[in-house]
Amino acid sequence: MSLQLDAVRANATGPLPAGHPPVKPRRIGVLLVNLGTPDGTDYPSMWRYLREFLSDPRVIELNKAVWYPVLYGLVLTTRPRRSGANYAKIWNRSLDESPLRTFTRAQSDKLAAALAGHPEIRVGWGMRYGNPSIKSVTSAMEADGCDRILAVPLYPQYSATTTATANDQLFRALMGMRRAPAVRTVPPYYDEPVYIEALAHSVERHLESLPFAPEVVIASYHGIPKAYFERGDPYHCHCQKTTRLLRERLGWNERQLITTFQSRFGAQEWLQPYTDKTVEKLARDGVKAIAVVNPGFASDCIETLEEIAGEAAEIFHHAGGEHFAHIPCLNDSDEGMRVIETLVHRELAGWSDRR
Repeated sequence: MSLQLDAVRANATGPLPAGHPPVKPRRIGVLLVNLGTPDGTDYPSMWRYLREFLSDPRVIELNKAVWYPVLYGLVLTTRPRRSGANYAKIWNRSLDESPLRTFTRAQSDKLAAALAGHPEIRVGWGMRYGNPSIKSVTSAMEADGCDRILAVPLYPQYSATTTATANDQLFRALMGMRRAPAVRTVPPYYDEPVYIEALAHSVERHLESLPFAPEVVIASYHGIPKAYFERGDPYHCHCQKTTRLLRERLGWNERQLITTFQSRFGAQEWLQPYTDKTVEKLARDGVKAIAVVNPGFASDCIETLEEIAGEAAEIFHHAGGEHFAHIPCLNDSDEGMRVIETLVHRELAGWSDRR
């Protein structure tokens, strides 16, 4: 302990002891976190990604003795090939990566540019599942002298399956560090005025560009099992409030903007109404033109580009619908970056303005 104390004193008053590593300038890390992405569309890449994702007890709340035989015996035997084919439909071939990775990197780069006037701040991005991992980025920030890290889970609405597990992974990374940085995490922003305004601007701008007027706009959120909601997950309530605030901002009624839930998995009941069933019913009921927006996703990804822009559109047209539009996520647009920058500036208060 005396050597460490001497090192601290030396840092304050003079040179460090011989052989001791130099102390880096104190910096702040800002870490954008999104759900995750496979490294490729091939079977091994998809298998690794799905194994990590579906082994997370925050995502699948089943006893391992019950779930793992199903996961390794059935799911990981059949699903990687099917998921890989779906990813291949929307893959960014110029960069050989998923759109989620492309957009998250762009968000990080633009945030770094916006914070260029704060040389003490380092901006990075990581994925809860896949690469770059939260652990690798956090370790790099610590090695660069970041003694404080602001984590920004890019999930507007809180769920244990998203925000909580991203924070879990961050704290696991800290557990392996000798000198763990202080940490703050940005809270969910489902009702933040800057977020609602950004959504409204995006919807209005996109609808103005369409050659048709949608009779109904669907706000489709990623679903969770109904049992998770019954155990206290606030996600359903957050989604409903986002839709209500967006509806009020747009001046629409409850028939013009409705809430649905997509991406269900397995046999159990999930939050309803289901997006695919709703799209089909609307068409069969005579609705000819709809648009779908995904307020629960900060970036376009497999669930928005393939499941909504692809599958949902096909379901609608097959059931008799004529005009379908997918409204892009905020991504790295001016509106989307305004949301991220506003949250980051607020949550850095007391850190970045310290002298």
